Amino acid sequence: MDEFVGLNPREVVQRVSSSLGCSPTSAQVAAYFDKHDKLRHLRDQFLVPKIADLPPSDLSLVDGTKECIYLVGNSLGLQPKMAQKYLEEELEKWAKMGVHGHTLGSRPWAWAEDNIEGLMANVVGAKSEEVALMNGLTVNLHLLMLAFYKPTAARHKILLENKAFPSDHYAVESQIRLRGFDPQQSMLLLSPRPGEETLRTEDILEVIEKEGDSIAVVMFSGVQYYTGQLFNMAAITEAGQRKGCYVGFDCAHAAGNVELKLHDWGVDFACWLTGWWGHDLKTRFQMSNELELQPGVNGFRLSNQPILLVCPLQASLQVFNMTSMQALRRKSLLLTGYLEYLIQHYYSEDPTRPQKPHVHIMTPSDPQQRGCQLSLSFSIPIRRVFQELERRGVACDMREPSVLRIAPVPLYNSFSDVHRFIETLGAALAAGSQ
Repeated sequence: MDEFVGLNPREVVQRVSSSLGCSPTSAQVAAYFDKHDKLRHLRDQFLVPKIADLPPSDLSLVDGTKECIYLVGNSLGLQPKMAQKYLEEELEKWAKMGVHGHTLGSRPWAWAEDNIEGLMANVVGAKSEEVALMNGLTVNLHLLMLAFYKPTAARHKILLENKAFPSDHYAVESQIRLRGFDPQQSMLLLSPRPGEETLRTEDILEVIEKEGDSIAVVMFSGVQYYTGQLFNMAAITEAGQRKGCYVGFDCAHAAGNVELKLHDWGVDFACWLTGWWGHDLKTRFQMSNELELQPGVNGFRLSNQPILLVCPLQASLQVFNMTSMQALRRKSLLLTGYLEYLIQHYYSEDPTRPQKPHVHIMTPSDPQQRGCQLSLSFSIPIRRVFQELERRGVACDMREPSVLRIAPVPLYNSFSDVHRFIETLGAALAAGSQ
């Protein structure tokens, strides 16, 4: 579908429907997109649950033998088919050679993550020596803040979005307290303008310019978990560093979702789902108790990574390596744009029909300011909508107080998935409004 590069998704849908001689909302459009999708083969690398296997499904409403409509990759992606094979290989190794598995085999447990750091670096736009795999997100965030947050009486503030992911907020708050400062004075929380739901880039940059001399660290999400907004990381990094601030990002919702260029942008630090072992491998087991740090990010490592976590990560990254983030992003722009088009067509507010349930899209309409996720709110109670979707075989997630997150993932979601979701959403809204 290279001929559509540069066009907005609405124009693409209308052109295709015109060439097919059908309505833009016809399933024929979705079928056309799927047929010409150069990444469609990647879906075969994943296990898609059947509707009957999802606990909330109501088989009186839907055919349980069909694949579910899985639109929650922003929270947990589908299982790569190779994950089970890799796990079984390591369990067999443990059974057969015991302790020798630490240093032998295709993925020695003592340094198994070293084999996949280059694959991860490709996903986030970094150099291999700038990436380390370790721990969980919040642990890594604390380690990074310990390294980069060096408050002084004059420069002690941390700038972050007001509705940051809770674990990020708590980590920042605890790091400020740890250094003897007051979060009420040192946490600089940035909110959207009154009546708006997402932050304007110019407002972020203005605060950095105005308050920068007192800001020690700028710490934003890459993609905001609640609204789905993609922040301009390059501009934020440049502005923060110009004022002498360290700039870092929680990329949990951005890595593998949007095209990142962490090295080119000069980002000081970032973390996503897994991150970093510290002592030089050559002398690690001499037990001299004299620390010899590895250069770069590897010096942050705490231990080798649990091999049973390395295996599924390897399986996932190998699928990413079958394509590029550029190709995935091109498909994602059209896939999410197609979702947006259909939602607006069917479920926009209609002043002539005030009783009709309608959907509001909170996520920015500019495709360059979002990832694959659309955050939706509804004119009827959201929990009813969520429950009715789940009963009909849709996997998505709800976030308090009032958002449903719908995330078609270009690695494995099809345009037909989106069309099926739109049809199912109509049934869910009808049932939820009764």
